[in-house]
Amino acid sequence: MSNTIIKTDFNFPGQKSVYHGKVRSVYTLANNQLLMVATDRLSAFDVVMPKGIPFKGQILNQIATKMMQDTQDLVPNWLTATPDPNVAIGEACTPFKVEMVIRGYMAGHAAREYKAGKRMLCGVEMPEGMKENDAFASPIITPATKAEMGDHDQDISREDILALGIVSKEDYLVLEDYTRKLFKRGSEIASQRGLILVDTKYEFGKTKEGKIVLIDEIHTPDSSRYFYTDGYQQRQDSGQAQKQLSKVLFPIGHLQKEQVRKIALKQDLVTAEKKDSQGLCFIGKVRLPDFLQQQLKPKAGTIIEIPNNLSVYSKSEIHQDDLVNRSKKLRYQPTDGVEVGKHNGAH
Repeated sequence: MSNTIIKTDFNFPGQKSVYHGKVRSVYTLANNQLLMVATDRLSAFDVVMPKGIPFKGQILNQIATKMMQDTQDLVPNWLTATPDPNVAIGEACTPFKVEMVIRGYMAGHAAREYKAGKRMLCGVEMPEGMKENDAFASPIITPATKAEMGDHDQDISREDILALGIVSKEDYLVLEDYTRKLFKRGSEIASQRGLILVDTKYEFGKTKEGKIVLIDEIHTPDSSRYFYTDGYQQRQDSGQAQKQLSKVLFPIGHLQKEQVRKIALKQDLVTAEKKDSQGLCFIGKVRLPDFLQQQLKPKAGTIIEIPNNLSVYSKSEIHQDDLVNRSKKLRYQPTDGVEVGKHNGAH
């Protein structure tokens, strides 16, 4: 792992501040500039793993740079230079407090909501009779509010965004227009490479002059879901899972983030049990590989991510009737014999 960039500690000329996110380190410079360093850190379920993946940051930064160059004729963006494979420099912007999620296919979160019986997602109707990974008649925009560090983004409708004044109607129409244009171009680029752009998210900000621009990454495997075109229809017709371009892998064989998520959501519980000095992590009745257990081994004060649709409690910290809300965090102080598991009451 000697080739990994886990932490940066630069002091650039004219540097005003630095913020270390889960994956990127963001340096605010003079002249209204931002410098972002894409590290090799790996984040899963809002937990940053102690070990990174060599060259992960470089690859993601270079993909994002190429995609911004390939879409700048449609939508202006913040980027001005990439002096290093891991570094992007651009104009400092004020971010909008929404992420523009757009879905061409009913996959991931949309499919889980549909399976749960819901036919409305962020105010958008999903037709009856669809199967997981079917294409929508036309892409749907399902926005999410930007959460604070460590929290989950939350679904929100266009109507609520406007009613709450999160974004003005004038600006939101621009965001929608840009989102559709970017998704169309991204789908064309993916198709040329034998891929289907299933869903993705875009983030936008305003420059000091008030211009709306694209910020953050675009069309990377971290921010987007891709299927392979070859065999897509055959797999749909036969009810098989789609072949998905891997998101960034956990460094443990072939176990992927999405696979871990699916395992968790199929079970009714998440168990973290401490025996002696060995931290053992389970998802349902499936024991995770040793390396991932070491990566996720809880430490005092760690915020443990509770996947969607799971009700969890800690015998040592909260009573059985004090359930953790779905998609929330449990501040967990591990001690011998602590368990986090299924409660006996109704969800």
